[in-house]
Amino acid sequence: MPDNTQATPTEQTYFTVKQYAQKEPAFSESSLRAIIFNEHNNGLAKSGAVIRAGRKVLLHGVKFPQWLENQNQRGVA
Repeated sequence: MPDNTQATPTEQTYFTVKQYAQKEPAFSESSLRAIIFNEHNNGLAKSGAVIRAGRKVLLHGVKFPQWLENQNQRGVA
């Protein structure tokens, strides 16, 4: 009997920069590209939210918002 305990994803997991900008209008493509360009300075690289497959750059639909929330928490004193 097969094990069907694994949840099936109901939402898309990976987004291109253009798709993410359309999904979340608060971010323009330019602002996302700037965040990705500086990923080693802003901690995004460590979060695992950016996936590269050849020349294609993808944003993880769960990890990117988590990274964003962590950025917000760091600013609170």
